[in-house]
Order: sequence, then C-alpha cells, then structure tokens
Amino acid sequence: MFDGPKHPTRVKRCALGAMLIVFMAAFLLHCGHTEETAVFTQAPLPYAEDALTPTISAMTLRFHYGKHHAGYVADANARIRARRLSATTPEQVIAETAGRPEYRALFNSAAQAWNHDFFWKCLKPGGGQPPTGLLADKIDNAFGSYSQFRSAFIQAGTTVFGSGWIWLVADGATLRIVNTANADTPLAHGLTPLFVVDVWEHAYYLDYQNRRDEFVKSIFDHLADWKFAATQLTPAATNKK
Repeated sequence: MFDGPKHPTRVKRCALGAMLIVFMAAFLLHCGHTEETAVFTQAPLPYAEDALTPTISAMTLRFHYGKHHAGYVADANARIRARRLSATTPEQVIAETAGRPEYRALFNSAAQAWNHDFFWKCLKPGGGQPPTGLLADKIDNAFGSYSQFRSAFIQAGTTVFGSGWIWLVADGATLRIVNTANADTPLAHGLTPLFVVDVWEHAYYLDYQNRRDEFVKSIFDHLADWKFAATQLTPAATNKK
C-alpha cells in the first residue's frame, strides 16, 4: 500500500549507508588482494645498521638495504600484481619468469629481491672464522683447502664485469664458485646457493670506491657466516662424494 513520499532525511541516510557498504567492501577486497599478491617481503636486518663496520659502513647499509633492496621488493610485488601471476613464493616467481623475455623486468626485480635477502643472511658481526664440519670437508674436496677456496673466491670477485654476484653453490654433491651478472641467480640454473657476496657498485663504492677486491676480502675475513652457509646444504649436497 502506497503511503506517500519517503522522508528526505531517511533517503539520504539510506544512500549514505549503501555507499559506505560499497566502499568498505571495495577496501576489504583491495586489502585482501594486496596481501595475497605481496609475494616478496623485506625481512628486518638480523643486526644493527652499524654492526658491520668498518667492513660495511652504516651509510652504505642504510642505502643498500633501505633504498636498493626495498626498491626491488616493491617493484617485484607491483609487477606481480600487474601480471596476475599465480606464484605464491619468491622461488616460484623466479622459476616462472627466468629466461622469458616478456617477464625480464619482473625477473630482474624478483631475483634481486631474493639475492639481497640471501646476502644479508650470509653476514654477521664478528664473522669470518673458517667453516667446520661437513662444509669444511666439502670445501677441501672441491678446492684443495680453505685457503685455496678463499683465493679462488676473491679472484672471482675481480672477474665479474660490471655488476653482479659471487656465489658458493652446491651443484648436486659438488661445490662450485659461480659468478652471475646483474640480477641473475643460481636458482634460475638449478644450483643451490650457500654463500654470496654482492659486487654491484652500490654494495661497496661509498666505502671502497674502485677497490672491489678489498671489499670481498674484508667480507670473507670479517663478516662471512659459514654456519648459515652450512645450513643451506640440501640432502643431495650432503653426499660426501
């Protein structure tokens, strides 16, 4: 039964209520989508910003972690959202985009985000003590001795042309030193990373200028966390052959 026009105030309240419901639904949907697609996160540094001095200054760490690394994480997540990838882990993103020209920009940011996260874990204040146990045995088997391994790793740091990374990796049961250029990562080549040093210029230039070899030596002798590297040995890599 028609009972005349509705009160204008009531109409306005209903309209505002409906708009609020639509807004909240859109907001919650957006938040859920963002959380779902935020595949990459930037973990807090496992040490204070000045804890790696004098090998890595607080200023270098502030820019390297706070600007470069943070930028790769943000860009990777933005590109994943734009591409609507189904990958839910950083490793899956790298596997799905490696070697595909149409995903080159996404791969670069994703691999750089992963590489940097791994790099911070390879360092610790007061590090540099030679490895022990199975990792030490495997280094001796692969390189002759820890001293020879150290020399080969530092030498590898001088042979990276331009920007890149120096890695100790497990290739099955064998250990190898490999260089990757720019954003490339061993994950894209079926290798297991154990330890890495970033030799992009932003990693060392404020502290060492063009003396990259001194930077690599200082990390090796004062910051390398070989206990962390040992934890990265997979069941296949723990084979003593």
